[in-house]
Amino acid sequence: MTQTTCHMSVSLDGFAAGPDQSREHPLGVGGQDVHRWHLGDITDPADIAARDWLLRPRGAYVMGRNMFGPIRGAWDEDWRGWWGDEPPYHAPVFVLTHHARESIELEGGTTFHFVTDGFDAAFAQATATADGRGVDIAGGASTVRQALSAGVVDELVLDIAPVLLGSGERLFDGVDDLCLSPVEVLHSPLATHIRYRVER
Repeated sequence: MTQTTCHMSVSLDGFAAGPDQSREHPLGVGGQDVHRWHLGDITDPADIAARDWLLRPRGAYVMGRNMFGPIRGAWDEDWRGWWGDEPPYHAPVFVLTHHARESIELEGGTTFHFVTDGFDAAFAQATATADGRGVDIAGGASTVRQALSAGVVDELVLDIAPVLLGSGERLFDGVDDLCLSPVEVLHSPLATHIRYRVER
C-alpha cells in the first residue's frame, strides 16, 4: 500500500503562510520566517535531519495552485512554478486548479499535471502514478486540510517555528477528529520538528 506523507512548516499560532501572499511574498508577509530553518545554509543537525525528511524521494506529489504559483483565474501567462527549470520534486506533481492547462515537463524528472476535478481525483492519479513509492501532499494549507479531512495522510511532519504571524493561512482550520501520535522530535533554535503518525 502506498504511504502518504505530508511535511509542513507552521508558526507557533498555527499558520503555514502569512497574510497577503503574492509574487513578492510567496509565503505571505512574515511567512519566510517560518521557513528559515531550511532556507540558506543549514548547519544544525536537527534541521539537516528534518530537511532530509522533507527531501526524501516520493513517487508522486499533490499540491494546490497557490503552492504552484501566484496566478489566479485563467492561465494568462506561462508560469512554470516557483522553483526554476529543475524543481526539487523529481517526480510527477498533480496541481489542483479550476482552470485546465497542459502538463509542463521540466528538468530532473518533474512534470506538473493540472487537475480540475478536485482533490480525490488528483490523489487517485498520484497514487496510481507513484506505484507504491509513496505520495506526498506538498501543500499549501488548503490542500493539506483536504488530505487530512479525506483521511489519506499516514505521516505528518510539522516544523514549528518560534514565530507568531497573527494571521494568514491556518493549517488545521476545519479539520476535525485528527489524532496524531508523535514518533520523533528534533529541536533547533529555528524550529521544533515533530514527526507524527496519523491514527485512524
